[in-house]
Amino acid sequence: MPAGTRFDWHVHEDHQLAWAASGVLTVLTADATWVLPPTRALWIPAGLRHETASATRATMRTLYIRPGLFPVSWSETHQPTPVAASPLLAELIGYLGDGDLDPVKRAHAESLLADLLKPVPVTTIQVRLPSGQPARQVAEALRANPADQRTLREWGREVGASERTLARAFATGAGVPFGHWRALLRLQAALPMLAAGEPVSRVAGRVGYDTPSAFVAAFRRETGQTPAAYFRSRAELLVRAAKATVA
Repeated sequence: MPAGTRFDWHVHEDHQLAWAASGVLTVLTADATWVLPPTRALWIPAGLRHETASATRATMRTLYIRPGLFPVSWSETHQPTPVAASPLLAELIGYLGDGDLDPVKRAHAESLLADLLKPVPVTTIQVRLPSGQPARQVAEALRANPADQRTLREWGREVGASERTLARAFATGAGVPFGHWRALLRLQAALPMLAAGEPVSRVAGRVGYDTPSAFVAAFRRETGQTPAAYFRSRAELLVRAAKATVA
């Protein structure tokens, strides 16, 4: 997947296990965004509308698992579930991707796969899009360029709606006031860049913050952690999970 690749909104009849063998993947649903470095895979329930993208060059490996193949209790919530991508799980993804695999060997590997799917708790940044036009037009434009600094009044002149109409549309359709919504969107856009190792000073400017300190403060308000702590704690958790799996 070259940088900027995007698989637009779609659904699968089977459950999907998406994993970045290299680079960083981003999976969006209507309510949240999941950032997937190579240490994390994402279980995507069958029938869930989602979008997959890569801000940087990445390699995606994926499995499609028919519903009912093996019991996974947490999938009953019908929500994506991050799982630790241990070295053994990564090998199994490649092994099960062989279309010529013997059926008996496949059944054994699928049983092992079920044992290895260990959920990883993460803090997601939820960004709902307003459903009606022209607020949706504003939201899509800001998704494409989160650093755009225009006010809601200026956007109103752009899309032919009053500031009050747009404000009401975001409050009711997206669930939060426009200012808060834009802050969430900017943090959401920042996650893949941070996961790829870009410095906070560069990321802050790319998503519309005047200073790195303002960006870090906004990040802490939403996640309870600084960007460095957010990714460090998750990396440590995944390493422990991988060691426990191998042991």
